[in-house]
Amino acid sequence: MARLSPSQRSAVRSIVQGSMSRRAFLGGAGGLGLSAFLAACGTAGLSSGPRPSPAVDKSATEKVVNWANWAAYLDYDSDLKGYPTLKAFTKKTGIKATYDEAIEDNDSYYGKVQGQLRNGDDIGKDIVVFTDWMASRMIRQGYVQELDHAKMPNAGNILKNLADVDFDKGRKYSLTWQSGYAGLAWDKRKLPQGLRNVSDLWNPALKGRVEVLSEMRDTIGLIMLEQGVDISGDFIADDFSKALEVLEKQVGSGQIRQVKGNSYREDLVSGDAIAVIAWSGDITSLNFESGDHWEFRLPDAGGTLWSDNLMVPIGSPHKANAEALMNYYYDPEVAATVAAYVNYICPVQGAQEAMQSIDPSLVDNPNIFPTPADLTKAHVFRTLQPAEETEFSTDFQKVLGL
Repeated sequence: MARLSPSQRSAVRSIVQGSMSRRAFLGGAGGLGLSAFLAACGTAGLSSGPRPSPAVDKSATEKVVNWANWAAYLDYDSDLKGYPTLKAFTKKTGIKATYDEAIEDNDSYYGKVQGQLRNGDDIGKDIVVFTDWMASRMIRQGYVQELDHAKMPNAGNILKNLADVDFDKGRKYSLTWQSGYAGLAWDKRKLPQGLRNVSDLWNPALKGRVEVLSEMRDTIGLIMLEQGVDISGDFIADDFSKALEVLEKQVGSGQIRQVKGNSYREDLVSGDAIAVIAWSGDITSLNFESGDHWEFRLPDAGGTLWSDNLMVPIGSPHKANAEALMNYYYDPEVAATVAAYVNYICPVQGAQEAMQSIDPSLVDNPNIFPTPADLTKAHVFRTLQPAEETEFSTDFQKVLGL
C-alpha cells in the first residue's frame, strides 16, 4: 500500500478537522440547532411507536454493499485513487463495495437518516459507523439489525476489552471499527518535563497555551478520573458537576485558550498551544506529518477509551454482504493494513504481528497496539441515560458559552 505523503495526509485531514472532530459530540449543536440537538439527546429522540422490522435480505441476488464512514478513516492509495483493501474485498468475494465518506459527525448524520430509520426504510447504506454513545442510541431505538456471528468467524478476533460493552452485551449489533484514547499531549521542545496529570495543565506557566477537547466525555471524563470517580461505574450528577466546576474555572480564568475538536492539532503546529487534552491517533499522525515534536501519554489517573462501531441499519437489504465485509476487516492482516493508515487503536487481535510485514515502525506503537499496562488505565465513559445526556450536555455547553 502506498502511504500518503505528509502534505497529502494533511490536506485530506484538513477537510474534516476545522473545529469538528471525527467523533464530535457538539457537532450536532451547530448542524441541527441547539433545541433539536438537545431533543435528540433525551427522550424526544426515542421511538414511541412499534419498532421497525429488519428488511428482507437480498444479498444472495444483489452482490453489493454500501458503506458510510468518516473521512480519512480507511486505507487510501493516492496514486490509484482508491482503497486497496476494499478493492481486495471485492476481488475476493465478488461483492461490489461502495464507500462514502458521508459522516461528518454523529448527530448531523443521524439527523439526516433518523426519519427513514424510524420507518424501517433503506437509507442507501448497509454499514454505518457511529461512536459508542450514538451506537447505544441506535441499538436502544431498534434502528440496527442483529448480526449473525456464525457468518463472521473473524469477529472472535476482537480485543477482549471491546468484546462486551455495556451498550451492546455480547456484540449482538455492532463491531468496533477503530478505538482511541483521550489523554495528555504536549510539545516536547517547549515542555521537556512533560505532563503526568490533568491538573498539570493548570500550571500558571501554561496560562493561555492550554486547549481541551469539545468532546464532553473525554475532557470531563479525564477530570473525573483525577477526582477519583469511576467513569465506567454508577457515578452521579454531583460527580459530573464537580468536574465541570474545574473546567468552568479554567475556562473563565483564561488558563484554557480554547475548547476544540481536533483542530487543536493546528494550534500545536503553530505553537499557539503547547499542552492539550488530545486523542492518541491525532498525535501519532501529527508526529508523522510534522516532525516528531509531540508526546502523548495517559494521565496517571487514567485516560478515556472510545470506539467507533460498524452497524447494519434496520432497512439495509444487504445484511449478509455487510457481515462479509465486517468479517473481512477483522482478518488480522487486513486490520493491520488499515491501522497503518488511520493510526488509531486497532481492535483486532493478531494485527500487531501482521504489522511486521506491513510497516515494522508501527509494531510497537502503543497508540495503535496498546500495552496491557495502558489498557488497565483506559476507561470507557459509561452509557448515559437519555435524561442524564440532556442534563450533562446542557450544563457542558453553558460552560463553553454555547
